[in-house]
Amino acid sequence: MDQHPFPPEPDKRDQAEPPGEDDSRTLDEWSPTWEGAGEEAGPAQSSGFSAVYLPCGLFVATIVTTLWAGAYHVNTERVSGAWDFLVRDPSRLWDGWPFAATLLGILVTHEFGHFWLSRIHRVPASLPLFIPGPPQFIGTFGAIIRLRSPIMNRQALFDIGVAGPIAGFIVAVAALILGLSYSTVVPRLGLYGLQLGKPLLLQFFDWVIFGPIPDTHKVLLHPIAYAAWFGFFITALNLIPLGQLDGGHVAYALFGRGQRTLAFTVIPILFVLGLWGWPGWILWAGLAGLAGLTHPPVLDPGTELGRGRLWVGWAAVAIFFVSFSPVPFYFG
Repeated sequence: MDQHPFPPEPDKRDQAEPPGEDDSRTLDEWSPTWEGAGEEAGPAQSSGFSAVYLPCGLFVATIVTTLWAGAYHVNTERVSGAWDFLVRDPSRLWDGWPFAATLLGILVTHEFGHFWLSRIHRVPASLPLFIPGPPQFIGTFGAIIRLRSPIMNRQALFDIGVAGPIAGFIVAVAALILGLSYSTVVPRLGLYGLQLGKPLLLQFFDWVIFGPIPDTHKVLLHPIAYAAWFGFFITALNLIPLGQLDGGHVAYALFGRGQRTLAFTVIPILFVLGLWGWPGWILWAGLAGLAGLTHPPVLDPGTELGRGRLWVGWAAVAIFFVSFSPVPFYFG
């Protein structure tokens, strides 16, 4: 979903060589903007196409696919599939705007949380690259941001990593409250197919808005609430403390090398959940493992986070637990 490829450290000079004028700089004196560094050490320059036109083109494509997904899921007419639905009446794509606007609002807020904190810490970053997906699901596979230089210290790593999930979570909570106000409670009888698990936060707001719901009934989510549910799902996925995920960034900033221990504790848990719950957890663990389970070090690991960031870190842990559903999808 929202992985951030972490660039390698700049090439270190051979210590056997006699020091030159520039070799007297200490680790703390590396400039985040790489001024004065050689071309090989600095961030790669992007072409206009990859820097602007590609992100914009992918975003427009994702608008179309999420509109398509939202309209397809509220369709009540008999169609033979998503493509048949589209070609019969393309104007019906507009029916998907509540879902698409909500989901993209959550994703855009999440990604620009990363982007703006990268700018604040002077870490060159790409615009978000949205990934269109099949309309049979939600129309997107999320987005990524590429960081074009190493992150200098733990404070910058923490701020960049945690900003996206918290920003997206806040928008998802607002969307959930609005969406549930348009949702209805219906009998379970006759409702079959793919069902959504309920994270703790959704259970809480269900109780606040509808009161106790008997086992014979369920909440039929409005498209806005449906998109908010996926906002929570994406937030929980990204906060898993593995490698290049947002949770990996935050865990490394908080615990340093302890992130490695945390990652190797989480993997067996995901496999157990995958075997006895949702098989997608195994796939997600494998995809995260391809990029590395442990987080690469920052250039200046000695920077203290401070009490304020520690409190924000614990808030991110709480967001993970209230957004996480052990079995997010099931048939019933």
